[in-house]
Amino acid sequence: MNTTDEFFDIVNNRDEVVGRATRREVHARKLLHRAVHILIFDSAGRVFLQKRSMAKDMAPGLWDSSCSGHVDSGESYDHAAVRELGEELGLKLSVMPKRWFSEEATVNTGWEFVWVYHLKHEGPFVLNADEIERGEWSLPADLNQRLDDHPEEYAPAFQHIWRRAMKSMVDTTTTVADICTRPIAPNE
Repeated sequence: MNTTDEFFDIVNNRDEVVGRATRREVHARKLLHRAVHILIFDSAGRVFLQKRSMAKDMAPGLWDSSCSGHVDSGESYDHAAVRELGEELGLKLSVMPKRWFSEEATVNTGWEFVWVYHLKHEGPFVLNADEIERGEWSLPADLNQRLDDHPEEYAPAFQHIWRRAMKSMVDTTTTVADICTRPIAPNE
C-alpha cells in the first residue's frame, strides 16, 4: 500500500476518535491524530538515533527518535509502538516497551498526540531502508550540544520530545540508567 493511502484516526482535543482520514488528508489539513516515539538506550547510556530517509513525506533526511510512527486507524498506541519497532528496526520484542510520557497535539508535535516509550537494547538493528537512511548511537550530552549547534538537522517533533525527556530527567533526578531498568532481550 502507498503510505499516502494509509488511514489514521482523527481525534479531538481530548484525544478521542471523531473520524478517519487518509495520511495525505490528515497532514494537508493539519488534523489532530496520533503517533508514537520510542527512545532506545544501550547499557552505556547512549540513545540510538535514526536519520530519516529522503523518501519520507515529513522531515526527510533529518535525525529523529530511535523509532517513531503514526498510530493507524483502530490501533492502540502500544500496538503501534511494537509494530513500528518491527517495521523500522526489525525488533521482535518479548515485552512491551515502557511508556515514559505523553505529549498533547500541538504545532510542536505536528498536530499529533504522542506517547513516548523507552527501552534498553544493545542492537544490532535491521534498518528499513525505505524509512531510515542510517542510525547512530549518541551520548545524551553530545546530542544536547548537537541540537543546540545544529537544530536544522533534527526533526522538529524530535527536538521537542528530546527536550521534554531531558527536562523530565532533571526535574525528577532520574538518570538514563533509571529509565532503562527493564531490559529487552535481543531478537529471539
